[in-house]
Parts: sequence; C-alpha cells; structure tokens
Amino acid sequence: MAVEYKDYYKILGVDRKADDKTIKSAYRKLARKYHPDVAKGKDKGDRFREINEAYEVLSDPEKRRRYDTLGPDWQRHATGQPGTPGAGYTYTTQDAGDLGDFSEFFRTMFGDLGARMRSRGGSATGGTDPEDLFGGLRGGFGGTRARAGREDVQASVDITLEEAYQGARKTFVLETDEPCSVCHGAGNVNGKPCTACGGGGWQRGRRQLDVKIPAGVRTGQRVRVSGEGAGQAGARGDLYLTVTVAPHPRFERKGDDLRLSLPVTAPEAGLGATIEVPTLRGRVSMKVRPGTSSGRTFRLPGYGMPRLKGGGHGDQLVTVNIVMPSELTAEERELYERLKTLRQDNPRAYLG
Repeated sequence: MAVEYKDYYKILGVDRKADDKTIKSAYRKLARKYHPDVAKGKDKGDRFREINEAYEVLSDPEKRRRYDTLGPDWQRHATGQPGTPGAGYTYTTQDAGDLGDFSEFFRTMFGDLGARMRSRGGSATGGTDPEDLFGGLRGGFGGTRARAGREDVQASVDITLEEAYQGARKTFVLETDEPCSVCHGAGNVNGKPCTACGGGGWQRGRRQLDVKIPAGVRTGQRVRVSGEGAGQAGARGDLYLTVTVAPHPRFERKGDDLRLSLPVTAPEAGLGATIEVPTLRGRVSMKVRPGTSSGRTFRLPGYGMPRLKGGGHGDQLVTVNIVMPSELTAEERELYERLKTLRQDNPRAYLG
C-alpha cells in the first residue's frame, strides 16, 4: 500500500514561502486550538499529532529543504530511482527507530534525521515541544517540559541626533505576552482552567526597561537587549530595538559625516573672516578664505558622528551660503554701485 503524501504547508495553513516566524505563529495557534486537553471531538489527538509533525518538518531547515526538494513525487526517491531532481536522496523505513507518533510518511522520508536527532539528545517532537506551550497539560507527545515559550520581541525607540552622538539611556515601558503568573503558562490549575488568564496560559505584561543606546547609532539599526523579550523571567527571548534618529533642524547626517549650511555675509566671503561654527561638541572657530564663493564646502575633521566600528569620528562638512540683506540702506547701495564700477568682469560670460 502506497504511503500517502502529507502537505505540511496546508496542515499549518501557511504559504510555501512562509518564513520561520510565520510558521511558528501558525503552529502555536493550531497547537493551542487542537491540544487534546482543550479541543473537543474524537479526532482531536490525530489532528494534534499532525500539526506537530508538520511543525517538526517546516521548523527544521534540513528537513524542510529535503521535503521541498522531493515534493509530491517523493516516492520515486524513497525507492532510489535516479534521474529526478532529488536523486541524491534515498530513503527507507529500515532502522528508523522509535519516532514517537510520527506518520509512516515522516518515518520514510526523515527516519535517518530522526535517529540523528535522538543521538544528540533531542526529543522525537523536535523544535518546540508542545509542552512549551501548555505546561502541565497532558495528552500530546511525550517528553519533559524544556522551558516556557521564549520569544524575541521587536520594538522601536526614537532618539535625537544629540543622543545618537553622545549615546543615551532610554527608559520606557514594554508590553509583551508573558506566561501567566498563576498557572505559569499551563492554562490550568489542578486540572481546572486558570481563572487569571482564562485558560489561555498567557497574560499581557508590562515591564519598565532602562536601555543603553550606543553612540553613533543610525536610523534603522537594531539594539539587542539580551533576555528582555517575551517568556518567563530567566527564560525570555531577546528584545530588538529598531532605532529612529529624528531629523535635526540644523545638521544633516550622511553616514558618519555631518553637513551644515553656514550663512555668511558678502563682506565676510569677499574679505575672509573667522566665523563661529556650531558643532555637536559646541561652537568652534573656522576661517573663511578671502574670495569664497557661495556653495564652497569646508571640512572640519573629527567633528562628525562617532563610528560604531573602528573608533574615531566622521567629519563635519560646512557649506558656505552667502546671504544678502533684503533691503539696502542708501549708503550700502552707494557702496555697491561703486563696487560695480570697479569690477567690470562678467561672472556669466562663461555661459556664452
């Protein structure tokens, strides 16, 4: 009798291109729904075993790669027939060993991987043990509870350019799903649904965190805070903070360099001057050379942003912008008229 092919993607209700996070989320929802101590109906045990088998394959990169390579035509490889896309794979159920409640299809395709999994101390269910989700509930696969569901958490943090320059400590409140403090994620107490979490095993928790933001961080970069994700205290995932650096009214950031437009008067540009320039370290003096044109850029080495790697700082690039008074006094107009007669060259002559 031919062994029936199992569509694990269909079982979990996910697309064939689904990422690990999507697969895990789908598994957790279905495992909660169909756990034998929760679901009703005579086929609840079979459905639960099928869900766990699908997750065992799709959560394991090597098993998933083999499963996707062979596809529905997998039996040609199971008998060792050459000339097909997955001809490098040949499987039989021989010596598959005790693989718990996995199906004949799983035993045939993954028997060798199951044996190797046992040899490294894993359980037949692999990946996330169902008891990770349900604690003291019984009726699923065997095995001991390893830990409560440990989840990485994504959050965002907004900082100013000054904070990105100096580094900062940010205090904020993080809300995550945490295992229930009464039933510890089991969903029941002494065989009865937990009244604190309504039998779900999880509650919305709030924690105040004090996080160090490193100097030099850029928009879009992530700061990892170990052990501050979701899960039980002492067994949590990690928190990943995505940083957004707010635009600055004066400085523009380009990599580790800072750009600044500096207004100067026509006399300062023409005669040269020493001008106070704002930087994130404070004001510094910069010399504007005589005859400086509008748009010319000067470099202040080391006055840019701290480099996250390699140490040191970028530079500050100062672009001169010659500004004119909106209205001229009679005396100023007279001086400009005199200057006009002294300078007869046409700056637009090169345009032809």
